[in-house]
Order: sequence, then structure tokens, then C-alpha cells
Amino acid sequence: MPAAPTPLSLLIAPRTALASCVRAFLVRDTTGCAPLPPAQRLNRFPAAPMCSIIWTVAGDVEAAAPGLSLPDVRMPPALFGGPRSYPLVSYNPGPVHSFIVMFYPAALHALTGVSMDALLDQFRPLDALFDADWLALSDAVLAAPDDAARIALVEDFLAPRWQRARTNGDHPAGAIQDWVRRLGVQAASTGLASGARNIERRIKAWAGQPMRTLRRMRRAEQSFLDARESMLQGNAAWSDIAAEGGYADQAHLCREVRAITGLSPTELARASREDESYWIYRIWA
Repeated sequence: MPAAPTPLSLLIAPRTALASCVRAFLVRDTTGCAPLPPAQRLNRFPAAPMCSIIWTVAGDVEAAAPGLSLPDVRMPPALFGGPRSYPLVSYNPGPVHSFIVMFYPAALHALTGVSMDALLDQFRPLDALFDADWLALSDAVLAAPDDAARIALVEDFLAPRWQRARTNGDHPAGAIQDWVRRLGVQAASTGLASGARNIERRIKAWAGQPMRTLRRMRRAEQSFLDARESMLQGNAAWSDIAAEGGYADQAHLCREVRAITGLSPTELARASREDESYWIYRIWA
């Protein structure tokens, strides 16, 4: 007999013109595979500086950990998630098909004017934050025939808006890996008041978290990306990874990884290889 289909987990890069606006598209689809046992229907996400719009195309997603400021633990089909300062877990009671757009928070602020500092660790229905154009996009995404069509809808919607935002100087262009540094430069050069408190206030409004936290998360992400292959192969040398990532020592790395993921580096490496609920760590690149 042929092998049963496995869950589909994809990370898709945006078109180049949107690379400083959209970090990635994520697809998680378990509707075409054999039913997963309950423990594998969890979705474990790390703390992250990005914000997201999450569309549940089929099935249901429920809260399995604190942080959802919703009247019901069951998430609506279209949901905004702010930057997260701690790991989050959700649960699928059955097969699910989710489509997620991850934004750089300062980019979404430039597009919408929505202040990110009030949305740290928050989830909100889209209609509580976005205007009619965004809600029409949301309806079209949910009605689209497949994920390729969803990506096209989102990119076609964002492209002219992002071009205007960049032309107006609301957000600088640049390489993806430099977004935290660029955010600091922009905050320091915007407006007449350039004192440390004003700069930090701008950064929190644009990104939801202070610069120190953003730098810590950016370093942890880069260390994870650099060590990803060795982690998945089970031969990561944590002392070397700590030194190359600029950590004081291996213990410093361990503390940072646990704060962001909820696990030690060794536990995270094992879970990424063996635990289906850590699917996002396997595809993150």
C-alpha cells in the first residue's frame, strides 16, 4: 500500500519587492493526511518580533496556552497576532488548513498606522483593527481556491501600498537580515525629538518591543538559522554555536533559547527532529 500523505508545512518567501514588508508566508495543512494523535495536533511557536495575519481556511484552531485576548478559546477564521514576548501553543481539534502572513511589525505599522506596542502578546479579530479594504482582502483569501491564489491576492494587495509607503519615507528599504538595525536608524532620524526616550517610544510603537529585546531575538534567530542543519542532524556543538553567535558562553545561549522557545537547545534540537508539533522549526529558513 502507498504511504499515507504527511502533513504539509511550507515556508514561502514573498516576491522581492515585498521582502522588507513580509517576512514569509506559512502554510500548515493536515486535511489530506491520516488523523494525527492529539499531541501532534499542537502548534508550538517561539517568541517572535513579527506580527501575523492568520487565516484558518478549514478546520479549527484553539488556544492551548495563555495570550489569546478573545472571548472564546476557538480562534475566528481571520485573526491578527501581535509580536510575542514568550512561546505560544495552539491546538487543532481535527484536520486544519491554515494560511499565515508574517509581517515585519514596523512595515505593518507604516501600512496601517496601527500601533504595535498595544498589541504585544495580543490576538484580535481583523475587524477590530483593519479597514474595509483589508477586510475585503481577508474575505477573498478565505474564498480563494488554493494557497498560490492566496499568496497572489496578498502580494497584489500589498505591492502598491508598500511602494507608496517606501516612497513617502515611512519605512526604509534594505536587506531582510538588517531590519532591526534599520529600525533603530529610522527611529533616531524621524521627527524633531531624538532623545533616547523618544527613540525608544517610536520603536515600541512600530515594533511592539524595545530595541534590546528585538536585538536579542534577532541574534537568537540568526544563531538558530546558522545551526539549523546540525540541529536537525543531531550533531550541534552548542559551545561553538554560542561563541559564533556572540553569546557570553553556552549557559547564556541556553537561557536565551529557553526564554524564546520554552526548551533548552538540546531539547529543541530533539523536538525539531521528532515532534510534529514543532513543525515551524523544521521549515524556518
